[in-house]
Amino acid sequence: MHTARLKASGEEVVLKVIRPDIGPVIEADLRLMAALAGWVAWLFPRNRLRPVEVVVEYRKTLEAELNLMSEAANAIQLRRNFEGSPELYVPKVYTDLCRPDLLVMERIYGIPVSDKAALEANGTNLKLLAERGVRVFFTQVFRDSFFHADMHPGNVFVSYLHPEDPQWIGIDCGIVGTLNREDKRYLAENFLAFFNRDYRKVAELHVASGWVPPETKVEEFEAAIRTVLEPIFAKPLAEISFGQVLLNLFNTARRFHMQVQPQLVLLQKTLLYVEGLGRQLYPQLDLWQTAKPFLEQWLRQQIGPQAAWSAIKEKAPFWAEKLPQLPDMLYDVLQQAQRQQHQFDRLYRQFHHQQQRQSRNRLWLVLGTSLLLTGVLLLNGPHAHWAPWSLAGAAVSWLLAWRSSRPGA
Repeated sequence: MHTARLKASGEEVVLKVIRPDIGPVIEADLRLMAALAGWVAWLFPRNRLRPVEVVVEYRKTLEAELNLMSEAANAIQLRRNFEGSPELYVPKVYTDLCRPDLLVMERIYGIPVSDKAALEANGTNLKLLAERGVRVFFTQVFRDSFFHADMHPGNVFVSYLHPEDPQWIGIDCGIVGTLNREDKRYLAENFLAFFNRDYRKVAELHVASGWVPPETKVEEFEAAIRTVLEPIFAKPLAEISFGQVLLNLFNTARRFHMQVQPQLVLLQKTLLYVEGLGRQLYPQLDLWQTAKPFLEQWLRQQIGPQAAWSAIKEKAPFWAEKLPQLPDMLYDVLQQAQRQQHQFDRLYRQFHHQQQRQSRNRLWLVLGTSLLLTGVLLLNGPHAHWAPWSLAGAAVSWLLAWRSSRPGA
């Protein structure tokens, strides 16, 4: 990191530069890791940690971090998501000056979040600051599906301004995480099931989400979850580690062949960071009490009449655009249905004809076999003169069976 001042405007900036010749060193390390992962996968083929896939994901993460244009894009996105927010500030990025090996961003002045003495000396409202950290995390995850996944103390500062209404400052957006709609919903429902100690619901959600195999016995999984989590919930909620609960849950799920979910690993790591920072700032922080209303509100927005109305409003412009095309689309659908019906009728006739041909074929084969056996028995009996006729009939029956089995017969 280096500081500078722009000639044109005089603004103070920070320059982040990729270390020269670091690429070959990292590439050699990654190749070694990939080779070791391949050996582990070969020696332990049922390893649920999927070492080869983990190394591939790690390579993607490192390559993204080495491309500072990618980090610049992440910072821009995160800044846009929290534009005007009193809770989080992300420094401005000077995109015209950025390169794959150079990042130029606004220089910020803040108090390191790990310096609690300096925060107290500045009159910072530590309780509100800790609660806002939790809300910022859940907002990134559930509202934006885009979260800063490297929120260790070196990347987080607190603004000197308005300490009674404290604002977080986040830098270094090289590692970000994303969740799809299904993962967000199941994660939110899992968290709420934790709050309510509904272990059956947690087990069912893991199966429904595909995080564990569909053949998993829900009753056994529920019992395992209860065994791990019930002792934790014996303590007051304010003393329970949210991140530790998630960690124990995932460790339990792995016993039931849960595959590693890279996006959830990032989420778990970030949650542990956020919780650690919050408890360091305000040891009495009740993470559950802070998060539960947020999750309940988010689920209400995703499920029910409000969600349906939001979806209608969101899709209304698309439907309005397609409405004039509806008659043509309906006509095309009817025409396609008619063509499919004709094709179905043709296939059915072919199938019916084939079935009839196979039935005739089986009939001639059975008759021919019967005549053959009869002819053999007649050869040594008093009616041996009938044997050639019986054998000839067997030959004719087999000939007819062969003809009926030919295509087009």
